[in-house]
Amino acid sequence: MTPTVRIDLARLDANIAAQPGPLRPHVKTHKILEIARRQLAAGAHGLTVATIGEAEVFAEVCGDLFIAYPVWADKRLRALAARVRLSVGCDSLAAAERLVGVPAGVLIELDSGHHRSGVPVSRLEELARGIQDLGLDLQGAFTFPGHSYAPGAQEQAARDEDQALRAAGEILRALGVPEPVLSGGSTPSARYSRVATERRPGVYVFNDAQQLELGTCDWSGIALTVAARVVSRREDLHQVIVVAGSKILGSDRPAWASGYGRIKGMADARITALSEHHATVAWPAGERLPAIGAELAVVPNHVCLVLNLVDEVEVVSGGRVVERWQVAARGRN
Repeated sequence: MTPTVRIDLARLDANIAAQPGPLRPHVKTHKILEIARRQLAAGAHGLTVATIGEAEVFAEVCGDLFIAYPVWADKRLRALAARVRLSVGCDSLAAAERLVGVPAGVLIELDSGHHRSGVPVSRLEELARGIQDLGLDLQGAFTFPGHSYAPGAQEQAARDEDQALRAAGEILRALGVPEPVLSGGSTPSARYSRVATERRPGVYVFNDAQQLELGTCDWSGIALTVAARVVSRREDLHQVIVVAGSKILGSDRPAWASGYGRIKGMADARITALSEHHATVAWPAGERLPAIGAELAVVPNHVCLVLNLVDEVEVVSGGRVVERWQVAARGRN
């Protein structure tokens, strides 16, 4: 049946092997224990998660986890810190006060240009001193160069990250943190990063239509597709409808993207509209429309959303399904 999420095992392993370290990959992308094991076996020294719920799941396979956002500590965090070597993000003294008594390392989040959470470098020293005064284990700083997700922005975002982390390292060493963790990296910018002591890309394991259009990967780097059958076609509009909508592909479409997704094997096709269970695919002029019942391999725009919408995935090797993996951290948001 379709739609079905499929992972090309050989391409997945090649993507994992090709990503330069040192790595603490972000597993919010895949949420799958088997993939985390592969990343650790390939040399990752720990894992990054987005939520306490994800951390509770991945503690099964990794004893060194980083929760990469400013956490608000509760009993669940304390229980988790008793199970694994845990570090957490922080960007305020109010959140730091909640961490007193929690056996976890603290990394201050920096805003290196994405302008989401985090403090500017100019406020780092003040916050660092406050965290140290609380008796917390200040280990370093981290940033997410999310402004790398725009055409032509990758190298500049990496330079912004490098500048922020370099300055943070100098400040933290002056405050008595001898070898500060300087954590950065997004999939588009990671290859340009120079200062980070660890990188946290996530999407690289699969890649997606956004990465194709940003030039981070080519078609051979796509490891995840959504198999979807053609259920309707319009000769007059030169388009087909496939049974895969926003409830499996997600609905992300940045302003610069050429559509809501792409079709593997037909580079010029574009998903031009999404409903909940169907996608409209504009077929390239001069190319014959696929038949009703034909199966297409859809490349979603933002692969992280897809794995939060399904319970399991098919794993394909040599053109056949060899395993099915549970999306263990699905919904642990």
